[in-house]
Amino acid sequence: MVGTRPSLATEFATIPFPRRPLDPSDQVRRWYENELGWPVVPATATTPPSLRVGHRFDVLDVPVEAGRGALRHLRPHSPVALQGERMLLLLAAGSAQEVPGVLLWLEWGSLPLDLRTLTEGDLMAAPTPPDHGPVMDVRPPAADGARGAVRRPGRSGPGEVGPLPLGRSGAVQGAAVWLRPPESGGEVEASLPTLSALGGGGGAPDLVRVLDTVASRCHRLRLRRGCVQPSACP
Repeated sequence: MVGTRPSLATEFATIPFPRRPLDPSDQVRRWYENELGWPVVPATATTPPSLRVGHRFDVLDVPVEAGRGALRHLRPHSPVALQGERMLLLLAAGSAQEVPGVLLWLEWGSLPLDLRTLTEGDLMAAPTPPDHGPVMDVRPPAADGARGAVRRPGRSGPGEVGPLPLGRSGAVQGAAVWLRPPESGGEVEASLPTLSALGGGGGAPDLVRVLDTVASRCHRLRLRRGCVQPSACP
């Protein structure tokens, strides 16, 4: 008995539809959630994915020039991000509420400083994971006047860095990028500045030293900007 040939409609029904490429924002979300366990607010039609602050870390938001001086107080793998002309220093969760008291104790509390903190209920723009885009490397001004450099993923040696002025790269125009990305599978929280590190022998950086350096540089920037006005300086 001759078998009945399947109809054309049946043949088409068995052909799987092509898989839709994974959205880049979904890749970013999965990297943070799977590799770091950080809660993410998914992207929308008008906004990129964001990280929920306060659960695993707080954030100290300062000008790049002010934050650069604090890098020496951080562990090499303590995460730091850049967004435009701002530097985002990740702090231990709960540290944001300590910042006003520490600044007051350091005698910076009465001065207007260009810094702010993000904590529970706030969002931080999710920087592109290190395997998906460029990573910025901010260094002291070089002799040739270069203000920064871009380091490609997987290259960490000092010889791998080329000059790139901040604010001129498409990677830093409004989007957040990692200066020092968090390590996947590592104990990221153990590397974040915390007040409990004061006088201790642990590996966490001391929040007091970070804030003192940042506040000093913020104040210096404010004075410098004030002197731009001809009547403000002799």
